[in-house]
Amino acid sequence: MLLLVGLGNPGPDYAATRHNIGFMAVDAVARRHGFTPWRKRFRGEVAEGELNGTKTLALKPMTYMNNSGEAVAEAARFYKIPTSDIVVLYDEIDLVPGKTRAKVGGGSAGHNGIRSIDAHLDDANYRRIRLGVGHPGDKAAVLHWVLRPFAKSDKIWLDPLLEALAEAAPLLGKGDDAGYMTKVALLTQPPKAGPAKED
Repeated sequence: MLLLVGLGNPGPDYAATRHNIGFMAVDAVARRHGFTPWRKRFRGEVAEGELNGTKTLALKPMTYMNNSGEAVAEAARFYKIPTSDIVVLYDEIDLVPGKTRAKVGGGSAGHNGIRSIDAHLDDANYRRIRLGVGHPGDKAAVLHWVLRPFAKSDKIWLDPLLEALAEAAPLLGKGDDAGYMTKVALLTQPPKAGPAKED
């Protein structure tokens, strides 16, 4: 079984913020692939489905970002899911908006949700999909930046990114994170300009 985790904060005040792009991503995957309706479980909300024939549990921790690990560890323990079958999608300020990167393990880079998951799992070698939301340019402004809603102009890259993350999701079920990144990058490429027409 695959445990697909999106990180964010519960409640309408946080719903459209940069910190909640992980929630947005798993919502898009669940919609695209016909997962069950969301229901409350494991201190979060869960929906079940399949990705590439792999049974998948989508999870949105409702513990607030700083305690995300409580929900992730509870679900992983219940289903005996190894860390290699846990995929976490979350916001990354050190990537430009719309860029994505995959990695296994590593540090938290100051992300409180990841720090919490690291603290609650036996090892930190779970799979991570970092979703770029950009940096405000000033370290002191980071908290306000991630807790601020996306601007209307962000929809230009945000909507196509969420669609691409959902469309490529079966590759996560297959365990092909590199292929997933490649497909997302291809799906979010701006259209190439055609040859200039002569008058």
